[in-house]
Amino acid sequence: MLAEQGPGMKSPPFTYHRPSTLQEAVGLLRAHENSKVLAGGQSLMSMLNLRYLFPDALVDINRVAELAGIDANAERVRFGAMTRQRAIERDSAVARLLPVVTRALTYVGHRQTRNRGTIGGSLCHLDPAAELPTLALLHDAVVEVAGISGTRRMPIVEFIAGFMTPAIDPDEIVSAVEFPIWPAGHGWGFHEFSRRHGDFAIASAACLVSRDGGDRVTRAAIAIGGVGTIPQRLPSAETVLVGSAGDAASIEDAVARCVDLESIGDFHGSADYRVSVARSMLRRALRDALGQAGTPSS
Repeated sequence: MLAEQGPGMKSPPFTYHRPSTLQEAVGLLRAHENSKVLAGGQSLMSMLNLRYLFPDALVDINRVAELAGIDANAERVRFGAMTRQRAIERDSAVARLLPVVTRALTYVGHRQTRNRGTIGGSLCHLDPAAELPTLALLHDAVVEVAGISGTRRMPIVEFIAGFMTPAIDPDEIVSAVEFPIWPAGHGWGFHEFSRRHGDFAIASAACLVSRDGGDRVTRAAIAIGGVGTIPQRLPSAETVLVGSAGDAASIEDAVARCVDLESIGDFHGSADYRVSVARSMLRRALRDALGQAGTPSS
């Protein structure tokens, strides 16, 4: 079917395909060289209407039921790529096992956005200020990618190829993402600053920490969004925290490591301003996480 430009439409013309299976979808991508995948459409439709993109074909995967759903066990939570953000936000297992994800999703656009937006779509769009790619990096997520020859798995650090660029081939589709679970009793924190609620973050900070029986920090993960061209881990700050008492001085030592971030400026603010905001967000997130972290459950 050919979608023609009509009154009030701004998108360029393209052929529209609506497969019902994953294999059919990847087959269509292989058959149409200049094609795009339509998931939630929260970014893609705007880019089409603004004529940033000129695909010859659009492959709508909303009818591919095998791509949606949440499956949790003692080690990880697996999200089908077409799982809506609102479904993740309201899921009780996610709230129990990945509480930082539940918290951060309240910052994603507005409820109407989350009703349509998908986790796979957000990961593939890879906006550096988006919450879900930052959370995937924080949790060392594993991304599953499907193609004609089958599926392959890659760590999120390999999936992020660059600015808004996932490391997948044009005829591949992200089919799922798995978030490893931290031990019960870990602390978490998420804070972000944007001009208005629902806007993309000028800077965000997400963190996870675990303590031992003596209240020393045994493990830490920190991810920063919005500051550079991609979401970033902050390993130097993680190293500072591990072995510390997690006190105010330790927090400030970690916050000082924000100078290690890649930073860019735009019309929202300079690179220095974004780093300054990131420092404030990280300080708040670490206070939350360290305040919650207790002795690991047996």
